[in-house]
Amino acid sequence: MSARSKLIRIALIGQPNVGKSLLINALCHSAMKVGNFPGVTVEKAEASTTHKGYTLQIIDLPGTYSLYGYSDEEKITKNFVESNDYDLIVNVADSTNLERNLLLSAQLLEMQKKMILALNMSDEAQKEGIKINERVLSELLGIPSVRVSAHTKENLELLLDSIITIHETGQSTNKRIYSNAIETEILHLEEFIESKKDASIESLQLSARQIAILLLKQDEKTFAILHEKPIWLELSQKLQESLNNLYTIYDTPSNKEIFLDDLNAFVQGLITETIDYETKKARNYTHTIDKILINKYAGIPIFLFFMWALFQLTFTLGALPMDMIEAFFGWLGDLVKDNVPNEALSSLLADGILGGVGAVILFLPNIVILFFGIALLETTGYMSRVAFLLDGFFHKFGLHGKSFIPLVTGFGCSVPAFMATRTLKSRKDRLLTLFIINFMSCGARLPVYVLFVGAFFPAQLAGNWLFGIYILGALLGLVMAKILRLTAFRGADEPFVMEMPKYRMPNWRLVWFAIYTKAKMYLKKAGTFILAASILIWFASSYPIQDETRAIYENKIEQTHDDEAKEKLTFALEESLIENSYLGMTGKLIEPIFAPLGFDWRMSVALLSGLAAKEVVISTMGVLYSLGSDIDEESETLMEIIKNAIPLQTAVAFILFIMIYNPCLAATVVFGKEAGGLKYIAFLFLLTSVCAYIVAFFGSLIAGVILN
Repeated sequence: MSARSKLIRIALIGQPNVGKSLLINALCHSAMKVGNFPGVTVEKAEASTTHKGYTLQIIDLPGTYSLYGYSDEEKITKNFVESNDYDLIVNVADSTNLERNLLLSAQLLEMQKKMILALNMSDEAQKEGIKINERVLSELLGIPSVRVSAHTKENLELLLDSIITIHETGQSTNKRIYSNAIETEILHLEEFIESKKDASIESLQLSARQIAILLLKQDEKTFAILHEKPIWLELSQKLQESLNNLYTIYDTPSNKEIFLDDLNAFVQGLITETIDYETKKARNYTHTIDKILINKYAGIPIFLFFMWALFQLTFTLGALPMDMIEAFFGWLGDLVKDNVPNEALSSLLADGILGGVGAVILFLPNIVILFFGIALLETTGYMSRVAFLLDGFFHKFGLHGKSFIPLVTGFGCSVPAFMATRTLKSRKDRLLTLFIINFMSCGARLPVYVLFVGAFFPAQLAGNWLFGIYILGALLGLVMAKILRLTAFRGADEPFVMEMPKYRMPNWRLVWFAIYTKAKMYLKKAGTFILAASILIWFASSYPIQDETRAIYENKIEQTHDDEAKEKLTFALEESLIENSYLGMTGKLIEPIFAPLGFDWRMSVALLSGLAAKEVVISTMGVLYSLGSDIDEESETLMEIIKNAIPLQTAVAFILFIMIYNPCLAATVVFGKEAGGLKYIAFLFLLTSVCAYIVAFFGSLIAGVILN
């Protein structure tokens, strides 16, 4: 081994008054060599020692509270850390004041250098009743953490051993994570950077994630390098979109404030999970509220109560404007039929477009209320507590604690939920979470639940049933997670740190932004993708033209003088036309598959169309069941038609099937991209379809036993 390879250069970094000088003297048993950094009057100190055949050269950098300050000391430390003139970092922290010291540690993690955290003054921390779980802290940060005392010489040998071990074997990537909002924008930029494969970006010799973070932080060096490059025109547009999203979410135009707020939340999460104060410590209102909301025994019941209340509001308040929306689209459909002479065109506009899209827009109030509640919980800081609260519970089912974020996101939409799994470092944990997200009922499934719950249950109990459906889906997901962890994804999971922001009053601007964004996405889907699907379904249900069948029935109607008999014949005509249409033929073809579940061909077709988008299930049923009779303002609503046409036992099976089977087409494509290929899409389709069929079958049997 060469002389250079036997030398280990160590950057000793810490905040002022953490005992760095005392530690370096204790390690090296000699006086330090003092000099100045080139070009400045700031002193630097170096000392050397030998251990297990290595010469350890320790550079004691100026004490600094932050890497992003403007003093000479802070600039020198940052410049040295960014250089490659050392082999690893030893970050010295005061064990009695970790909450402040870990702010610098988190900033150092972002440098992606080899690093050890030396928890100095551990003897004093012990006297003050501060218990630090350094093993958990090491796992959360992804770097070794060693309790030491420069005063009592405790664990100095262990620290030296750790230095040599890290130098020889290296370490895995550290685990500095950001809030869900920041991680989402990092992922957007990272995806764009990776797709471009631009030489000027690759010349930075940094990962796409590191570059994305530097861009979001508006790092001057990165900007200076990329600003004159051709890629900057596209990249700057993507960057500005991400920054605008963060400015809106954090309610500030300062990215410095955004990342400082996130840094504090990250450190607060570390403190919460790794430090126990045996003596009473002064608590602010955040700690007081946390004693209740994340209480070991009361925390989960409180969370379930909040969710129950949210679903009660979703149904009861959402039901109020539904009649008006339904009446409006009914009036609009009649207006079209009365004023468009071409029968085919009027049917397309009234039954296909207005019938299909209108059935989806009908449930917009429910979607808005659900997202309002979720946004309220997020902006107050409560949702992060729930993640911490459920961490231990999740581990029992083989899920990673950090899986909570994508799983909760899945209640809104599976697409961003699938993308959010990138924050999981372990591929097994990531794949497992990707598969389980589908069991979290996305917002697109909500209209189907509302339709069936409203049809079969009293309004005062509807919220309870809606809550039960969501909880059942989540519980089934946990069971499946355990099964997959024991079979396809065996292996240990890793711990995580969850940001713990302070409680805040709801940011109404942010709440409005979240509602507006989600409602806009919902309406955009209704006006584009679902519109196209509705037209396709109308075409398939209206063709081929069956002139002969129509003529036979119309002849019978003309010969009948009884109004009731005429109505029955008219209904039979529409029924026959649909059954013998392309859609009816498809439904009849697949009906035997779903016959054990009690589904007729209409329900079978609705499930098939739901592979495109779950909202299309509603538009499909709206078209199929509404075409079954002449709908006017005095006719039954779609809920009443469903109640009369479908037995409750079958409805239970249908809801269970909708709850579990494959996500929409857009989400499936994103899933395949995140998981790693078509084979995973095929596996997802098989897994969810088989699970949905089995659960729906047994659900139908149980419902039948209860009802009978």
